[in-house]
Amino acid sequence: MNANNEAAVAMPSAETLNMIERLIAYPTVSRDSNLGLIEWTRDYLGAMGVKSRLTYDATGKKANLFATLGEGKRPGIVLSGHTDVVPVDGQAWDTDPFTATIKEGRLYGRGSADMKGYIGTVLALAPKFLEADMDSALHFALSYDEEIGCVGVRGLIRDLEEIGLKPAGCIVGEPTSMQPIIAHKGTHRFRCCVRGREAHSSYTTLGVNAVEYAARIIVYIRQMADRMAQLETRNYGFTVPYTTMQTGLIRGGLASNIVPKDCEFQFEARTLPGVEAEKLYQEVQDFAATLVPEMRRVEPDAAIDFEWLAAAPGLAMEESDAIVQLAASLSRNKPNGAVSYGTEAGLFQRAGIPTVVCGPGSIEEAHRPNEYVSLQQLAQCEAFLLRLMDESSK
Repeated sequence: MNANNEAAVAMPSAETLNMIERLIAYPTVSRDSNLGLIEWTRDYLGAMGVKSRLTYDATGKKANLFATLGEGKRPGIVLSGHTDVVPVDGQAWDTDPFTATIKEGRLYGRGSADMKGYIGTVLALAPKFLEADMDSALHFALSYDEEIGCVGVRGLIRDLEEIGLKPAGCIVGEPTSMQPIIAHKGTHRFRCCVRGREAHSSYTTLGVNAVEYAARIIVYIRQMADRMAQLETRNYGFTVPYTTMQTGLIRGGLASNIVPKDCEFQFEARTLPGVEAEKLYQEVQDFAATLVPEMRRVEPDAAIDFEWLAAAPGLAMEESDAIVQLAASLSRNKPNGAVSYGTEAGLFQRAGIPTVVCGPGSIEEAHRPNEYVSLQQLAQCEAFLLRLMDESSK
């Protein structure tokens, strides 16, 4: 790495800070469109002669972007990040969350750590990447709706498979304090809808209490979680070294003196790599099925229905894998094991693309009011990417 690039470690460039400021100004909360950011990025890259492939969701209001710098060269590394951010509703921010604010060595704003700091650094360096005589292509992948279950990136990966593009590897820039992460848990979310029969609460035997039947399923899920906490083989690379399950949302009933007809709840499983979420889901369904005959003795139309809302497989790479060794070399940090949160990395790996997670900022600052990324972390990310450019130009 040349002296100018080493100097970048001390402070991120003005170009990087300006780019991050621009991206944060787009309020790309998952419930809203991300097209403003995506279309601006398409035009920004297009002005440099880089073509972008956009894949839209069913509504046409959200899109992924995939761009290749170095068309015609052998496939290289994918630099991947999600464009959506979590809401700020009800959070007490000291600054405007959608205006990047720099103070005391930190850049504040929604998405600054998760993960517009990384995306902004990548995009700001696009002119330098294009000027460098890299032996292989470099790919930018921006997705939508990661925060609600890694939804958008699936279409992006399908596109790559359809056109036969096989990148050499992928670096997902989630906030890891620039420590290469080689494993994370899978994240799976489910919905259960219980339908019973309404009745006056003084005649409970004439009704089928949907809330109480839902509660029995929830207790069973809790028992499954306790069983795994006691018996599952530990993986001490994770803070919580076993698969977990929990119920996070429940709605049901109209009044305390009405036997409730309907109840809905959502639950999740955070699985260790290699654990099949399908088996856990099926076990819950099998238990629920034992309750239905009892319900239908009173209400023939009673039912318990399930829906698998979102799934993101876990990541499991080895320290010896080439993409991990590359990230360790570029970051000047040793691979740092596993994290309990989920990312899009497991989907890239499942598609046959070796993947590592490494990006600026701390996950502890993500999703919180006054989210920030330190300028030092951004400088380290910039240096990481410049080293990648130098490595690819040898």
